[in-house]
Amino acid sequence: MEQPPGFVALDSSSYVCKLHKSLYGLKQAPRAWYDQLYTSLLSLGFQASQSDTSLFILKVPHLVLILVYVDDIIITGPSSATCQTIISKLGTQFPIKDLGPLHYFLGLEVHQTDHGIFLSQQKYALDLLSKAKMEGAKPCVTPIGSLKLDHTGPLLQNPTEYRSLAGALQYLTWTRPDLSFAVNQVCQFMHTPRESHMQAVKRILRYLKGTVTDGLWFKKGHLNLVSYSDADWAGCHFDRRSTSGYCVFFGPNLISWSAKKQPTVARSSTEAEYRSLAITAAELTWICKVLTDIGFSLHSTPLLWCDNISAISLASNPVFHARTKHVELDYHYIRELVLSKALTVRYVCSQDQIADIHTKALPKERFLLLKSKLSLRSPPLSLRGCKRTNMQPTKVTSTEDTCNPSHDSCKVGSNI
Repeated sequence: MEQPPGFVALDSSSYVCKLHKSLYGLKQAPRAWYDQLYTSLLSLGFQASQSDTSLFILKVPHLVLILVYVDDIIITGPSSATCQTIISKLGTQFPIKDLGPLHYFLGLEVHQTDHGIFLSQQKYALDLLSKAKMEGAKPCVTPIGSLKLDHTGPLLQNPTEYRSLAGALQYLTWTRPDLSFAVNQVCQFMHTPRESHMQAVKRILRYLKGTVTDGLWFKKGHLNLVSYSDADWAGCHFDRRSTSGYCVFFGPNLISWSAKKQPTVARSSTEAEYRSLAITAAELTWICKVLTDIGFSLHSTPLLWCDNISAISLASNPVFHARTKHVELDYHYIRELVLSKALTVRYVCSQDQIADIHTKALPKERFLLLKSKLSLRSPPLSLRGCKRTNMQPTKVTSTEDTCNPSHDSCKVGSNI
């Protein structure tokens, strides 16, 4: 154990803090806390989302959304008065603190401007570079090279450092979709990391050093749900499994993405692409359910782009059944969506396939081209103290008795 940041006693560096009262002291504490908060929100007229257990919705008299992470709460809605009323009512049941407009939440920095909302993890990235002692590293253009990672080479003498850095990079992908594939690759060797794997992690950190200010930019636009699905057939050369990748855009904004190795070996590129389509379709279905829970209905059918004509045909035509008997039934889920017209699958040429960035290591020019099509942008000129806009107000509240001022987030607006 180590003393928490902000409470380090230099004269007693070997001492640790003893908590006299803690929400996290018992195994059943999280369940007990959630049950109490759940009951309180229901008494205020909120309904729990069927798709996300951390989302609570109030529709009358005005729409209010509450997102909960343990004892950190985000409240937002079109009516500031209604949001303030909810905060006051919660204050009668819990010792809470209204931290004002959202600026920092669970390591994510939020900046609101006249043109939209900018999400980044700049401070988290800088702390990670400092932890790895790579503040002065030379930046590189891409996060992963052309060298394929495998289980050959000398083992690392200290695998703990590798696991710590790789795990920290995983959390960074919440606002950095350009890191998804590279982080997915290095996280496949947690059990027995080797020196070549550590070099791959350091390359990601070098790339991060040159793009530390990048983040996701959300702006107003059309409200269509569009996604891209791709797969790299047998891309892993030592187990021959394929890598699936997808990007989901809500209007001009990237809201969901993934890079993940498929659990079984695909016998053809069509099968690999078809499995990726099914995974993307499941994500689209979940997003549609969340939108339905908050009372928003899409004006058009969600659109799914794929660069494999055979996989598109298989999604809507059962004539290929004889060649796909071995494919698990759950992957045929997409066929039901297409036949019921709940989802439209169309062809896109490989050059315009944005999800390609999540399935394989790309040359510099190709990587930068696809990265420019994501919602990744540089930060606004003025991040702190920027002018408030007419966008929906956002509030952050936290239980005061469990707030730890040692956390950096507590100093800037929320409690982890």
